[in-house]
Amino acid sequence: MNEQLRDVRLRTGSLVLRPWLPGDLTALLDAYRDPAIQAGSRAPVADREAAERWLRDREEGRESGLRHSFAVVDTALGDGPVGNVGLVRPASGSEAAEVGYWTVAPARGRGVAPQALEALTDWAFRTLAADGLATLHLLHQVDNEASCRVAEKAGYGFAEVLPAHPPWPLDGHRHERRAAGSGR
Repeated sequence: MNEQLRDVRLRTGSLVLRPWLPGDLTALLDAYRDPAIQAGSRAPVADREAAERWLRDREEGRESGLRHSFAVVDTALGDGPVGNVGLVRPASGSEAAEVGYWTVAPARGRGVAPQALEALTDWAFRTLAADGLATLHLLHQVDNEASCRVAEKAGYGFAEVLPAHPPWPLDGHRHERRAAGSGR
């Protein structure tokens, strides 16, 4: 794995997007106590062991080059993570990847999620386009209106309704954003 990709830090406004660190374990556990974060998670973090596994998975994803997760720090709120933003590719060279995010309650309504998603998106298209990345997908359940707003603010247009599929009990929305000049 390219050292620059593994250790990348992004800055936008008062936000710093950085790799998750072992010292973030308590912040991660606190975040996953939030029912809103639990509801949108494919991999809930219920205890210390699960949090340690979650952090290891993020590091392994960075090493593989297929998962880029960033702790979102809003320096206006302090120096600890207030959110997560990430990108997952099925394989190197894949044209499409999926993005996702979450924020803790004190960071909601401050524009943290769309700003972090925009920074991730710009970085992904700038950095991974040479490896074929052209489209990013954002998925959420239909009842998550806040995610629709975040997607729109970050330039992700609504693409389609997806039928419910475990672990999701409700239909979903797929939003997408294409790299400039991708031709579609």
